Amino acid sequence: MGFHATILTLYPEMFPGPLGNSLAGKALEKKIWSLKTYQIRNFATDRHRSVDDTPAGGGAGMVMRADILAHAIDDISSLEFPRFLMSPRGLCFNQAMAYEIASLERATFICSRFEGVDERIIEARNLIEISVGDYILSGGEIAVLVILDAVIRLLHGVIGNVESQHNESFENGLLEHPQYTRPQIFEDQEIPQILSSGDHRAILEWRKSQAEAITKVRRPDLWSTYQKKHRKT
Repeated sequence: MGFHATILTLYPEMFPGPLGNSLAGKALEKKIWSLKTYQIRNFATDRHRSVDDTPAGGGAGMVMRADILAHAIDDISSLEFPRFLMSPRGLCFNQAMAYEIASLERATFICSRFEGVDERIIEARNLIEISVGDYILSGGEIAVLVILDAVIRLLHGVIGNVESQHNESFENGLLEHPQYTRPQIFEDQEIPQILSSGDHRAILEWRKSQAEAITKVRRPDLWSTYQKKHRKT
């Protein structure tokens, strides 16, 4: 059956969006994964189909109502599978989380808008808050697209050359080593000779050392974790 994503959103037309193209799009056609979107406004109870109201205690913006979201969540999802709420204060999405989600049969993704959602719905429906970075988006839809793109490429049968995944950034705790291809010389810069040596062991060692050097400079947080894991000083 493959992985199934259920998405609650005010903008269902945003899906599958870019996920309908390239590897994800081909996988969608092959039914390796599937998705279904639900318009949150369809669960509203008034004739204006309103889903938000002013924040308690005052302040700018609007807040998505707990009762409307509860109605939607209860109607389309089950506690058997996780429910993820896109939120800038959530756990920062990473490759390990992508693997966790990819191992599931299905998951529900809730796209918040405005100033966020009523806190009570998060607690009452065991929503897992998740973020794609330390910045603010207009809504959770783009965040869901990012997460699903990372998840889908991990599903069996999506990427032909599985070995290519193992050398990518974050797969082994490091950023990826530099990549090169033809032409051999580009604007007086030549491909490193080691890559043309045919010495596969030496190439692997070079790539590892390059990945370590890049990670140490660009992502000291990852480098620190990598050192602890490998007991380096």
